[in-house]
Amino acid sequence: MPRHRRPTPRHGAGTRSATLLAAVALAASASTGQTPEYQPQVGQEGKDVAWVPTPEALVERMLTMAQVGAGDVVFDLGSGDGRTVIAAAKRGAEAVGVEYNPDLVALSRRNAERERISSDTADFVQGDIFETDFSRATVVTLYLLQELNVRLRPALLDLRAGTRVVSHMFKMGDWEPDETSHFETRAAYLWIVPARVQGSWQLALGDGRTLEMDLDQSFQRVGGSVHLGPIRAGLREPLLRGDALRFAFVDDKAVLHELTGRVTDDRMEGTCRAGARTDRWKATKQ
Repeated sequence: MPRHRRPTPRHGAGTRSATLLAAVALAASASTGQTPEYQPQVGQEGKDVAWVPTPEALVERMLTMAQVGAGDVVFDLGSGDGRTVIAAAKRGAEAVGVEYNPDLVALSRRNAERERISSDTADFVQGDIFETDFSRATVVTLYLLQELNVRLRPALLDLRAGTRVVSHMFKMGDWEPDETSHFETRAAYLWIVPARVQGSWQLALGDGRTLEMDLDQSFQRVGGSVHLGPIRAGLREPLLRGDALRFAFVDDKAVLHELTGRVTDDRMEGTCRAGARTDRWKATKQ
């Protein structure tokens, strides 16, 4: 695999500080006769990218964007010195870092120990992110190049609907983010993995009618129509966010139907408001 470099920081202070710390650590170790502790250098070559750490403030914002908390399983792909994993564990999540460089894995474990973070909540795995099973993740964090994000995209889209994906600086090609935040000049992007809804559905309304509905989908963007005899009524303001879907249509009696619900595999169900009436609805994929 060709090697690529992440862009270097706009200011060199981080590199100079890291170099100075490494020199101090080396001198101290020489005076005591101990083997110096590994210190990564900003910009050092990695398997697919050069190592540049995400600022702590942006780490916290990324985890906030993903609303990380107790019960979450966070996978940081390309976890570097472990700072994102440690921060997620402090929020009560189970966090796993996947890093190819064994020295960085060892450093991450030492950093977690210094923060008194248990290995039960912060685990670090030496491995290739493209060969890692992260299917149980509820949150995935990234700081990779866009081309690597795009390579990961099929696996990310296969995750459970509603899984949150956050990337520092780099996007996912034509999969547009659901949210963009900034820390100084650095951007962070959030995607909510969408349910798969494209296709034909049989829509059962609470008033006893059964209608055919066609849905089109491009990532989280959806559109479509409901069949009303020879008329295909277009959907108004359809919105898909994870497994939550809402849309509206006007029937052949000029009644506006507003539907909200959840998608589970090949089924949907929820609540429909039509005029003064509120009923349950459900749909089955054909």
